[in-house]
Amino acid sequence: MARTPQTYENHARYVPLFHFGLFGILLVNFVYAAIQLVKAFTAGNVVAALMAVAYFLIFFFMRTFATTVQDRIIRLEVQLRLERILPADLKPRIRELSRPQLIALRFAGDGEMAGLVREVLEKNLQRRGEIKKKIRDWQADHFRV
Repeated sequence: MARTPQTYENHARYVPLFHFGLFGILLVNFVYAAIQLVKAFTAGNVVAALMAVAYFLIFFFMRTFATTVQDRIIRLEVQLRLERILPADLKPRIRELSRPQLIALRFAGDGEMAGLVREVLEKNLQRRGEIKKKIRDWQADHFRV
């Protein structure tokens, strides 16, 4: 089955059962636990409410920890790629690029990378979306968590 070509507009990845299904179940559980706690302030209802909060924290941190590790790998991958393809005058400036800038640049093709890096550094572009919108030769990343 062929994949739809990835672009800026469709590159965000959602896993419906995780982002909507699991989140919805956790939200229903939290609301139910909060209602029960308000109705009757008992030790059991306090524990249930605390567990509902804990489940939300697990949900949040599970996603955050995975994307943080992935962002570190992307940063390293893009730095190595830039070492290989940038002209000599830009190579010493690779360390000036922030993590968000490097992560956004990963979608750019090799042919446009030097010009894009130069623009990002000269204009101090910081927002990922702003950088991604400037990419013309979009290189898909289907492995994003």
